[in-house]
Amino acid sequence: MLISSHSCLLLLDKCSTLLQLKQAHAQLITLGLARHAIASGRVVAVCALSCFPGGLDYAYSVFNDCRMPNSFMWNHLIRAHVQLKDHDRALLLFNSMRRRGFRPDQHTFPFAIQACFSQSMLRIGMALQGCVVSAGYERDVYVVNALVGMYGGCGVVGAARQVFDETPERDLPLWNIMIRAYVSSGSVCMARKLFDEMPERNVISWSCMIDGCVRHGLYKEALGLFHEMLVMEEAKPNEVTLSSVLSACGRLGALEHGEWVHAYIGKFGMKIDVVLGTALIDMYAKCGSIERAESVFCGLKCRDVMTWSAMISGLAMHGHDGKCLQLFSLMQREGVRPNAVTFVGVLCACGHVGLVGEGRHYFDSMWEEFGISPLIQHYGCMVDLYSRAGLVDKAYEVIKNMPIEPDVLIWGSLLSGCRTSGNIEMAELASRKVIELDPLNSGAYVLLSNIYAKSGRWDDVKSIRRVMEEKGINKTPGCSLVELDGVVYEFFAGDDSHPISMEIHSMLEEIMRRLRMIGYVENTAEVALNLNEEGKEHALLVHSEKLAVAFCFVSTPPRTPIRIVKNLRICVDCHLAFKLMSGEFDREIVIRDCNRFHHFKNGSCSCRDYW
Repeated sequence: MLISSHSCLLLLDKCSTLLQLKQAHAQLITLGLARHAIASGRVVAVCALSCFPGGLDYAYSVFNDCRMPNSFMWNHLIRAHVQLKDHDRALLLFNSMRRRGFRPDQHTFPFAIQACFSQSMLRIGMALQGCVVSAGYERDVYVVNALVGMYGGCGVVGAARQVFDETPERDLPLWNIMIRAYVSSGSVCMARKLFDEMPERNVISWSCMIDGCVRHGLYKEALGLFHEMLVMEEAKPNEVTLSSVLSACGRLGALEHGEWVHAYIGKFGMKIDVVLGTALIDMYAKCGSIERAESVFCGLKCRDVMTWSAMISGLAMHGHDGKCLQLFSLMQREGVRPNAVTFVGVLCACGHVGLVGEGRHYFDSMWEEFGISPLIQHYGCMVDLYSRAGLVDKAYEVIKNMPIEPDVLIWGSLLSGCRTSGNIEMAELASRKVIELDPLNSGAYVLLSNIYAKSGRWDDVKSIRRVMEEKGINKTPGCSLVELDGVVYEFFAGDDSHPISMEIHSMLEEIMRRLRMIGYVENTAEVALNLNEEGKEHALLVHSEKLAVAFCFVSTPPRTPIRIVKNLRICVDCHLAFKLMSGEFDREIVIRDCNRFHHFKNGSCSCRDYW
């Protein structure tokens, strides 16, 4: 029994396999509608936009068989290629459509313009804008949205803003697209200005603005926006919003904020999927609570490669090399194939504890076992691994044999390793390379200066300082962050601007007095200044992490754990002082420096003095 043509058309939309779709199409053929424009158009549309293997090929066979194809068919074929990222083919279809006498409409242009969302396609996108104006669609909301998105994607934010400003009727998606264009170009201030002018906002608006702040290092501002979002109640945060907020918490080491977000997810019954789960794992790991990260990981029913990689990287940061490598093996046994990100975590784990042979094995296995070509990050891990182990010659061999040009981070890793080994000749070579690539890089000058100072070469130290002054290069100040009662406090080296600065310094002096009584002696070799011993001791006393710890001693009850995030590598003197503090005052002190975590407890450190 034959079914009606209307029923056949409805069946097309419900097909879940290509076979079902072909069967419905066969019914249309039997009804004599196979070459009818509407019926054929629906078949092409369903095939083109489906994920059926061979669906697009079948769409073309129907399209070519149609005696009178219409714009609807062309539009869906163009759209299908845009969704497949086959932008060249999409534009070829657009040109073919015009050559065959079909007039692009308000549905055609948005798809064609979306094929130009890259710098290399900018000229074609500009030409398309000319076509839009000629066709009279320059005020169509969908076409305008596509144009603003195209210019934003190409990094031409001025042209995007011009189209935006020339549009009299702007819908909410257009505002969001313009904000995203500013954010992508790094103009977060302009994005915020436009955001504040919006007549209405939705969750996409807030998420885009929060994510923009996170991507450009404005973590406090991201948390401020999130709290503003909750107060204004214009939109409810979704998984995307919360993932960005958790990322900001992780970067700041704001554990209390992160725990609050986790509780918010539970309160509103949001499902912790792989996206939120991965974000929570990363946040807890970066905030120093690796146990909570493991708890979230174990509680996830579904894990993808990024979830495994986040847990592996977290364990590596905390120096849990055994657990990290065991998890890497378990990941493979469970059928999850590691990617480039996974191997960065594995190689970091080897580097943090000096597993040179193991690191080499994992590096070689990337290509040999998994077909992954090492990226510059992986070479950086190997340079770091050898440098930390004092094998700077081997590290230099890695650099010389790299198939890609070494960057600042590669040479910086070698330079940092020279500080440990005292290899001045290699340090001078590495610092020259860093400065060639980044003439204003203060770290290269400071590290080389520290190496000279450690060797007592004070004339060379003065020479470097003089060059820095002449070039206007300032040393990156040591900065430490502490979260207390939901507020993130910043401390800089030598800082006395805090409202309770006198109490902080008084507490710090008392702490150091107690430490000296149990044998602590300042490691003045760490001071790269030609001062007398008293001056060097004072310079060590006011390091940002020591001020942050003293603040916590003043502001929290005894035995309360302390968590600090520092922007630079922790120095040898502070490392020794914190080990002694943790035992003398029965305080767990967790420091995240620019390289890794240090958990100080009962007079020892989790890094086992290898960092």
